[in-house]
Amino acid sequence: MNKRDCITGKSLSRNDLIELLSLENPVKIEQLRKNAENVLLSERGNQVYFRGLIEFSNICRNDCYYCGIRKSNNKVKRYSLSEKQVVDAALWCAKQGYGSIVLQSGERNDSEFVDTVERLVYVIKEKTVSAQLPDGLGITLCVGEHTFETYKRFFAAGAHRYLLRIETSSEDLFSRFHPQTQKIQSRIDCLKYLKEIGYFVGTGVMIGMPGQTIESLADDILFFKKTGVDMIGMGPYIPHSDTPLGEKEPSGYNNLLLSLKMIAVTRLVLKDINIAATTALQALKHNGRELGLRFGANVVMPQLTPKEVRKEYMLYDGKPCTEESRDDCSVCLKKRILSTGRIISLNNWGDRVRMGNDQP
Repeated sequence: MNKRDCITGKSLSRNDLIELLSLENPVKIEQLRKNAENVLLSERGNQVYFRGLIEFSNICRNDCYYCGIRKSNNKVKRYSLSEKQVVDAALWCAKQGYGSIVLQSGERNDSEFVDTVERLVYVIKEKTVSAQLPDGLGITLCVGEHTFETYKRFFAAGAHRYLLRIETSSEDLFSRFHPQTQKIQSRIDCLKYLKEIGYFVGTGVMIGMPGQTIESLADDILFFKKTGVDMIGMGPYIPHSDTPLGEKEPSGYNNLLLSLKMIAVTRLVLKDINIAATTALQALKHNGRELGLRFGANVVMPQLTPKEVRKEYMLYDGKPCTEESRDDCSVCLKKRILSTGRIISLNNWGDRVRMGNDQP
């Protein structure tokens, strides 16, 4: 693997990815970070994009063994925000100049839920049109697996990005972390539906899962490339005490460092996509999100979920930013971003520019 290949990512083989993800020498890790940062600045510039996060419901039909809001966790107080609460949060987001929001919830596919999501998207688009945002807020949905027809309804209502994390591309690992009723192929099929419809498609994985190897993480990056994703939301595996895996230790790797290396290597391979510096990074270290940005991420997600329910959307133990107001979160994140030498792009959807065969 020569230096040119390492910087561009054009010729990185599976073995090269494994080598980079296995780096332990601080000097070599810093070189990896610089290479990823250079690719980011060359391909996407110095901007960081905000995606205001609204966790509008924690009701979920799935029973993933690692997730704090899994169906079988009876300790969780279930909630669904009203349309007014969601729209008010979106309007606040638009007023701040964020440009985009993420509507996230537990997974449901009943008709009431589908109707609710469709209406929320339509109303938010209609109410956030302005001189600064002539097409309204950019809307990312993160509401799980649905039919092709349902995805088309959401798209027609105005959602143009969709995040569906696969958590691992390994069928064996997936089966260990999910009940038999949940299949990895179903998620892969949904990613294909989304791409066919025309969404900017995102996915992601947990890093440092029990039993996970560096080789499987390299395969995850190759899966991202094969799928042709536009955005990545991934972060360290952190156990939740009220789940079947709550007592199970992570893989044994330094999950923060491994997560940062995953961001950097993914940036080298998929140079112009959006990569989030996720909240889970900050759960492991106070400046985790800043480190994510320095290793090649270019998206952050300020918390807009109302404080009174925020602790009920606890996917993992120790989730940060559960007490702060949305104003405090905004101020804090702006300081964090500026401390890295990056600039905040306001009133901008911040999508990657599709070229040639990237078009849906």
